Amino acid sequence: MPYSPDPDLAAFLRRLPKTETHLHIEGALPWELLTRTAPDRFTTPPASWADDFRFADFAHFEKELLDMAFAFYSSPERYHEAAREVFRRLAEEENVRYVETSFASGMVEFAGLDGREVAQAIKAAAPPGMEARVFLGIHRNGYHDASRGFIEDSLDWPELDGYDLHGAETMVLEPWTGRFWEQARAAGKQTKAHAGEFSGPDGVARVLDELGVKRIQHGVRAAEDAHLLARMAREGVACDVCPISNVKLGVVTDMAAHPLPAMLAAGVLCTVSTDDPVSFGNRLHQEYAALAAAHGFGKRRLAEVAANGFRVALLAEDQRAAALAEIDRLLAEPETTP
Repeated sequence: MPYSPDPDLAAFLRRLPKTETHLHIEGALPWELLTRTAPDRFTTPPASWADDFRFADFAHFEKELLDMAFAFYSSPERYHEAAREVFRRLAEEENVRYVETSFASGMVEFAGLDGREVAQAIKAAAPPGMEARVFLGIHRNGYHDASRGFIEDSLDWPELDGYDLHGAETMVLEPWTGRFWEQARAAGKQTKAHAGEFSGPDGVARVLDELGVKRIQHGVRAAEDAHLLARMAREGVACDVCPISNVKLGVVTDMAAHPLPAMLAAGVLCTVSTDDPVSFGNRLHQEYAALAAAHGFGKRRLAEVAANGFRVALLAEDQRAAALAEIDRLLAEPETTP
C-alpha cells in the first residue's frame, strides 16, 4: 500500500488544516519515549509497522498495544509527556488544529492512577493554536466494583469532554452502558462508541439505538447495509474512520476495498484519523495519501474529508467557520487543482 504521497500532494497535505478525531493516547505513544523508558524491551519498531503486516485478530493487536502502553503510562506526568510530543508533532508536521483523544479507564484502574489528573495532564499538553478534547474510554465490561467510583465521579470532571465505548465489539452491551451514556449527555459530555469494525451493521445499529450516540468510531461495516447508511445520513451520524487501521486489522482486505467512498456517497459524514499509530506505524498524511492512491481522491475530495473533521469538532462556531474558510481559500489558490 503506497502510504507516501507524491511531492505535489505532500505539499498540499502539509498546508491542509486537519483534525484527529479518533486517536487513542495510549496507542499514539511516541516510539522514542518508549525506547527511552524501556530500552531493554523495545529496541526496534514493531513488525506491525510494515505496510504488508496484518494482525491475526483483535486480541493480537490489543496484547501488543497493552505491552507497550503498560511499560510507559505509569503516572499522569507520563501521559502529559506523551501527549505533549504527540500534539507537537500533529501541529508542526501534520497541520492538525483540533484533536479528540481518549485515555483508557482500564489503564487508570490497573495502574492505580488518578483519572482526573490524567485528563488534566493530557488537556494541558495542547500547544497554542490547537484545541484538544479529552475522552474517557470505557471498555464494554469496564464498569465494575474497581472502576465504578471514578467513572461516576468523572461526570463532574471539567477537564473531561466526553466518553467513548471501547473493547471487543462482539461483547453485549451491559445494562449500565445506556444509563451512563444518557447521564453523560445530561452532564454536558459528548458521547461516542466503537462499532462497525469487528461487529457488522447490527453492531452500529445497536449503539445508535441503545446508547443514542451520534459519533461512531470506525463504523465502516455499516456500508454492508444500505438502509443503515441511509439512516445514518438522515440522522446526522458521523463516523471517525481509520483506513490504515482497518487494513492492518483485517477489517478490509486492502485499501482498494475500503468502503469510505461508498459511505461518503451515501451522505454519511466521515472523518479520517490514525487510531493507534504506535501499533500501525502510520501518520495522518499517509491516511489521506492512501485514499488518493487507492480511490483516486483528488485534492478537493481530500479537503472535503478534512473539512468534515471540523464539522464534527467540539468547537465554537466562529472557530469552525474560520477553519472551513481556510480550507476553501487553499482550494481557491491558482496552483491548487481539484
